[in-house]
Amino acid sequence: MSIASIRNVVSSRLGRQMLSVRGHAPAILFGAGVVGVVTAAVLASRATLKLDSVLEEHKETLERLNDAAERVEGYTEKDHHHDKTVLFVKTTGSIAKLYLPAVGIGIVSICALTGSHVILTRRNVALTAAYAALNEGFQKYRDRVVAEYGTDKDLQYRYDLQDKEIVEEGEKGPEIVIGKTPGIEGRSIYAVYFDEGNPNWDKKSWQNQFFIGCQQNWANEQLNAYGYLFLNDVYKMLGIDPTPAGQIVGWLKNGNGDGRVDFGVFANDPQAGTRFVSGDSRSVLLDFNVDGPIWNKFSKKK
Repeated sequence: MSIASIRNVVSSRLGRQMLSVRGHAPAILFGAGVVGVVTAAVLASRATLKLDSVLEEHKETLERLNDAAERVEGYTEKDHHHDKTVLFVKTTGSIAKLYLPAVGIGIVSICALTGSHVILTRRNVALTAAYAALNEGFQKYRDRVVAEYGTDKDLQYRYDLQDKEIVEEGEKGPEIVIGKTPGIEGRSIYAVYFDEGNPNWDKKSWQNQFFIGCQQNWANEQLNAYGYLFLNDVYKMLGIDPTPAGQIVGWLKNGNGDGRVDFGVFANDPQAGTRFVSGDSRSVLLDFNVDGPIWNKFSKKK
């Protein structure tokens, strides 16, 4: 292997390592900052233990100077003032020397913690902007589909609509008809099940209906009161764990959406939604009608 090849291999591996370090920079800086703060506190404690001896020495020297000013002939007021100034400067230097390591490490630690926060803030802003751009591109794509093939095709592609036998009540009794129902791929990434795994779920179907209805009404009240609502806020109301996307998407009162929060009980499977509302089912799939990313729009509005 030539020297040039070895150099390329080393450079490639070094580059990958540097990229990994940059990726984990916030965690590294935060960890270093925490360790530094603890170290600074320990050093400051040790310095405080030595402070008494420095102050005691200062006190004794000052007493000797004052005694000399009273008893020693030729020791003028000017000499006394000069010696006291030198003493105070020396004592200040000694104290600074004791605490300098703790202060230095403390400053470096604060810089590390601040750097971690700055990097994370910049990355969150970039992710929000990328999410908004992706959502805008998806909406434009749907507009082109509607313009070319119509709304029906757009809904079919969007919700993965599939033919399914549905039992409906006809003039001569129940009859089977073919209808369109959303497939699994048609659910949005924000859809969640409200079932026995949720702490607010109850064995009584009417209790679950009442809870879902109240939380949806409360979500709309929050939207009307504050003008915005994040999906994570709704997740919290329902007892669902927050998600990274839930802190970016949500609803705006005067945004591009319909200005209201809908939990989408009937969004994916109208029959399942009907069974839940009628009390025949105790669980339901919720698919929320979020307006899309609102963090950047909310910031601009503010």
